Amino acid sequence: MKRGFSFSLPVTAVVSAIAFIYFCTVFIFIDRWFGLMTSHGILNAVVFTGVAVMCVFNYSFAIFADPGRVPSSFMPDIEDSKVSIQEIKRKGGDLRYCQKCSHFKPPRAHHCRVCKKCVLRMDHHCIWISNCVGHSNYKVFFVFIVYAVIACIYSLVLLVGSITNDSQKDEQQSADSFRITYVISGLLLVPLSVALSVLLGWHIYLILQNKSTIEYHEGVRAMWLAEKGGNVYEHPYDLGAYENLTTVLGPSIFCWICPASRHIGNGLRFRTVYDAISAASIST
Repeated sequence: MKRGFSFSLPVTAVVSAIAFIYFCTVFIFIDRWFGLMTSHGILNAVVFTGVAVMCVFNYSFAIFADPGRVPSSFMPDIEDSKVSIQEIKRKGGDLRYCQKCSHFKPPRAHHCRVCKKCVLRMDHHCIWISNCVGHSNYKVFFVFIVYAVIACIYSLVLLVGSITNDSQKDEQQSADSFRITYVISGLLLVPLSVALSVLLGWHIYLILQNKSTIEYHEGVRAMWLAEKGGNVYEHPYDLGAYENLTTVLGPSIFCWICPASRHIGNGLRFRTVYDAISAASIST
């Protein structure tokens, strides 16, 4: 399901940055280093364009895709034997109910105050896509970060190569004409590369643990309370590193960096470690 979109300054800034970096990389860095009409220049331009296209495609999908809306007709079935876990409120122990949306919340769903709706497996609300990151668009958001990191580092390498090539040719007058572009690009690419790499590392960690950002912070509190009571807290959706990867990115490793997401299910029920324990006990 696609959603409506209104003007967003952060999104405009991201689109402008992508356009600026692409133009500078292809028509300045590659051209100054290799020349666009050479075989090396054409190869680098084609590869970088491919990365940029995938980056823009996944970014657009993350913006316009509905992150996962909780059906208004959803009702938790506490008698269903297939549902091994029902999330309850911290206080009172009742099933989780959203007063603002007037319906029950399935496991891992949370209400977003910005979007004013409950989002399935909500990770966080991202101002840079003017949308929530949730069950239906988490993978494309992650894949966008992967391509963005590749594009930034690739462009940064080409920038350094272009500057080095200019200095070796000793074309002072020609190099001076691109100096402002080099400076602006460096000031943009260096912090972007660092910030996006940190963000990528964070979400790789979350995927390996099968946690959302919200669940990570809730887990810190739950771990503290468990240790206080002499117990050990275990994240119920942690199925092991490989199973966690396939749950989020898909069963085929060749599709992990593709925007396909047919494997994700409806977002109302997720496999838990208790399912694996039950299956093991039945098999024995």
